[in-house]
Amino acid sequence: MNSPNPSLSPSLGRILATVSVGFVVTQLDVTIVNIALPKIGADLHANVAGLQWVVDAYTLAFAVLMLSAGVLGDRLGARRMYAAGIVLFALASLACGLALDAAMLVGARAVQGIGAAAMLPNSLALLNRAYGHDPKLRARAVGLWTAAGAISIAAGPVVGGLLIAAFGWRSIFLVNLPICAAGLLATLLWVPRTEPAHRDPQHTAGTRTATPRGIDPGGQCLAIVALTAFVAAVIEWRPLGLSHPLVAGGFVLALVAAGAFVAVEARAESPMLPLSLFGKRSFSVAVLFGICVNLTYYGMVFVLSLYLQRVRGYTPLQAGLAFLPLTGGFLISNVASGWVVGRYGVRVPMIAGAITAGLGYGLLHFVDAGTPLIGLLLPFLLIPSGMGLAVPAMTTAVLASAEAKRAGTASAVLNTARQAGGAVGVAAFGALASGAAATQIVAGMQAATAISVGLLALGGVLSCFIHPQPHASSSSPSSSGNVGDTRVGESQPR
Repeated sequence: MNSPNPSLSPSLGRILATVSVGFVVTQLDVTIVNIALPKIGADLHANVAGLQWVVDAYTLAFAVLMLSAGVLGDRLGARRMYAAGIVLFALASLACGLALDAAMLVGARAVQGIGAAAMLPNSLALLNRAYGHDPKLRARAVGLWTAAGAISIAAGPVVGGLLIAAFGWRSIFLVNLPICAAGLLATLLWVPRTEPAHRDPQHTAGTRTATPRGIDPGGQCLAIVALTAFVAAVIEWRPLGLSHPLVAGGFVLALVAAGAFVAVEARAESPMLPLSLFGKRSFSVAVLFGICVNLTYYGMVFVLSLYLQRVRGYTPLQAGLAFLPLTGGFLISNVASGWVVGRYGVRVPMIAGAITAGLGYGLLHFVDAGTPLIGLLLPFLLIPSGMGLAVPAMTTAVLASAEAKRAGTASAVLNTARQAGGAVGVAAFGALASGAAATQIVAGMQAATAISVGLLALGGVLSCFIHPQPHASSSSPSSSGNVGDTRVGESQPR
């Protein structure tokens, strides 16, 4: 039975804090590196395209491997995969901090992405398992979990600026080591051991089959080829031109690989991407919404970092402090989102969040080289406020539309789509602002803000078609075989 006024017990609170550590470090490394890009470029002799790869090597590996990591979590146990991801992420962070050249840094960033892929979907699966018995409590926990990640995204430039000023750019990677050590220890002490989904009585009771899903190497390879080829073509579009064989060939390869991926997944016995998930309208809408949100935000943070340091001449510390309003906006709105979702469902905060963030991007469209710093304050508050309101609702919609036994896979699909959107955003917006002159960077930023407004408007319209209130498909866990098996306006499969 759901409590009318759910509260977090100490044991559940410890689990929430532990799984939030993984979300914090994976999201922190998305944005903390942006503030260091000019210093990295000067030290390792990397151009703008090289700096885009420093960012996108991480997000690409993160994106394309999350689906397989979610499946492995379902098969081997989410706790085991989460802990392994923490260890790999720490080792890769050490390699980043010791990188001797740009190629070594890009390679280490890709390994970081592999560790992040193992952590993120399985942290959400662990959270869903712990809180799935009470949808309102789960909405609150998801809001707090998302707040931790969102605040780390917003705090990344600020923390990065402080670390660079004190210790140099390598410290932005080495800071992950104590965080990962604390997260691993907490996982071993506080997170209960979990059986793989196919051997877990909570996940298999009342189901017709307990057969574990297999790994899909064909689909995995095609996903890597499609996304990597597309991002590479976008990054090299401006410097080489659309007619260049590498650029045109990259787009063609991406299209062919994407088509082959869909065909393979439709026929695979154990697909990496279960296409049946997209038969649920609320799930599909939430995933598309996530792509729009991440594409705009990741791309704009990359461009704004160039704008603040190369156009306005700020030091990394000054640029990091200029991003400070983002942190406050995320903190307030993410915490409020859990209450709003519990009271109004997921549709209202998603629509309101898209409108608010879109307004913030619209105001940034009028920023140029001479705009006073105070002119950035309002958009820097509106963008995170809108995102912080919408993203927890979006995540709740995905969890509520998937069976508990597929929690890892469903969250991996969402976060794969979001990270892929982020990688494309960095590639596309970075290409728009790739010129060395201040006027080129400003023009690219203004074009990026116009695109962002359009994408957020699309996200708001799509949100109108999502079911407003997540609810349990069965009145209690005892009437359903899956603890926390909740849906968003979808009927129970027979």
